[in-house]
Amino acid sequence: MSQSLNICKIGEKLRVSSILPSEISSKLLEMGFYSGKEIEILYKAPFGDPIAIQVGDYVLSMRKNEAQYIEVIKSVNN
Repeated sequence: MSQSLNICKIGEKLRVSSILPSEISSKLLEMGFYSGKEIEILYKAPFGDPIAIQVGDYVLSMRKNEAQYIEVIKSVNN
């Protein structure tokens, strides 16, 4: 069952299932969020925004309103 990345918890290992259509869809693809990519939530700021995410060999920071367009499922390795 997929869920939006913006509601996931710190430490969760996830797999991107899809990118929802939006004005930032191409930006998210360029940042490395594509179907099948494994990611991990590393940190959330005190009020939950922004979020630090491990994507491959780099760490990326993004806002919750951007993360809502990324659908994820829990990784088998979780």
